[in-house]
Amino acid sequence: MQLTGAEIVVECLKEQGVDTVFGYPGGTILNVYDALYKHSDEIKHILTSHEQGAAHAADGYARATGKVGVCLATSGPGATNLVTGIATAYMDSVPIVAITCNVNLPLLGKDSFQEVDIAGVTMPITKHGYIVKDVAILADTLRKAFKIAGSGRPGPVLVDITKDVTANLCEYEPAAAEALKKVDAKEKQYTQEDIDYVVELIKNAKKPYIYVGGGAVISEAAKEVTEFAKKLDAPVCDTLMGKGAFDGRDALYTGMIGMHGTKTSNLGVSACDLLIALGARFSDRVVGNAAKFASHAKVVQIDIDAAEINKNIRTEASIVGDLKEVLTIINERLPQMEHKEWVEHIQEWKRKYPLNYDKSSLSCPYVIEELDRITGGEAIVTTDVGQHQMWAAQYYKYSKPRTFLSSGGLGTMGYGLGACIGAKMGKPDKICVNIAGDGCFRMNMNELATASRYDIPIIQIVINNHVLGMVRQWQTLFYGQRYSQTVLSDKVDFCKVAEGLGCEAIRVTKKEEVAPAIEKAIAQKGPVLIECVIPEDDKVFPMVPAGEAISEAFDETDLKKKENE
Repeated sequence: MQLTGAEIVVECLKEQGVDTVFGYPGGTILNVYDALYKHSDEIKHILTSHEQGAAHAADGYARATGKVGVCLATSGPGATNLVTGIATAYMDSVPIVAITCNVNLPLLGKDSFQEVDIAGVTMPITKHGYIVKDVAILADTLRKAFKIAGSGRPGPVLVDITKDVTANLCEYEPAAAEALKKVDAKEKQYTQEDIDYVVELIKNAKKPYIYVGGGAVISEAAKEVTEFAKKLDAPVCDTLMGKGAFDGRDALYTGMIGMHGTKTSNLGVSACDLLIALGARFSDRVVGNAAKFASHAKVVQIDIDAAEINKNIRTEASIVGDLKEVLTIINERLPQMEHKEWVEHIQEWKRKYPLNYDKSSLSCPYVIEELDRITGGEAIVTTDVGQHQMWAAQYYKYSKPRTFLSSGGLGTMGYGLGACIGAKMGKPDKICVNIAGDGCFRMNMNELATASRYDIPIIQIVINNHVLGMVRQWQTLFYGQRYSQTVLSDKVDFCKVAEGLGCEAIRVTKKEEVAPAIEKAIAQKGPVLIECVIPEDDKVFPMVPAGEAISEAFDETDLKKKENE
């Protein structure tokens, strides 16, 4: 049948099972929006307040559901406004397809109105990018885009379409969406010998430690990770991206590793004789001083991306493959093991070095703990970036994958609210909460208007300390308390802003007000903002100084001891 390019875009979205897209219209993409209008009963479009919000919403939708997220933008500034969201998805291996439209083909390269080479701009931050100049290849290009975004190690793909292509007619042949594969059998990169050697190393280890990264979530390997940990009888730590792949309430769980990881995890990894990295890339925020990282251990790395092997940390053995598949094989090969003395040693560290905070007044950790208690750890939590992000990672006990959504690799302030909207659209039955600092919230708080426009019942918690908390923490500890441009004590009233954007708003200044505010917000049928006012100098502990070994993690008690020396 003969269809326009714009109609082909919509038909291809339907082929791929897309039910929700996020975007903002403009001149060059008008034909696509006209086609979407005719299919509004099949594909829901969420009009965000800014294109960056659309990219973050597509990202949050993808992380929460495991499906490919979709965002749309027009040419020029519309397309460039997607860039931060695309880069965020790229750094955290999130599958999104960003569809942009450009000026007519004869106008390309002539500095036409709202023309920009968005494929060139995004080349370093996408898995792949396309410029479609011929309607005859449009359908196949879109199908390839979805396949590339969701297969192997996922990531964002950009499809830029000239406006005349969206208007031109072409014969369209429907096709079923291809099943997404982590790795094709013919592309398998590991051998039986690789498996044998890793199993041998595991059997011979006296003090093994398991380090779980985002790949365990992406691979849907939570069941296999849990079975592996139980068979191995080994302690488990995770990264920011790995939250929920192993139950945060399990006795073997020791907390996050790295710059703001627990002392137990950091000391345990530093003392182990075998470190097994499951879908983790040894980020600098995890490793600290690479020369001193896990210096007593042989390192085993299992990852789907061969480029990550030996990139940051040298390994004794590695397996390149889908984590769920590889662990299934290893679990079948492993006998039930016991490391009673080692596990008890780690448990003693857990008792000696618990996470702790000042409980005398309202604080972010208290808010997080109350949120965890009231939601039973079952909410989807999104965050922005900073102190509140670390507290959310430390004090909420994630027991399931795809329930903690945060910008780990890029560290994008303003990520969380759009992501929370996307997560709620993908998982409407889940309580979805975004936790932001006041600095982050300012960046994309206009997306509250999006939530109120569609009556999307999300909860926005603003941790307001009237400063850029994480930067101030560094200025306090390492910059002689010179608070250059980190004080935000101005006249902005977040509750009035929220109400002006059509949302309910609650201000909390005392501990006893926290639980009623959260319970009231959960009961609402629309978006609610809860502003929690906390002291400006609360700090995230433990902390590893930049460039130091993770075994050098210190907390407030250590600081006081040092000051008294």
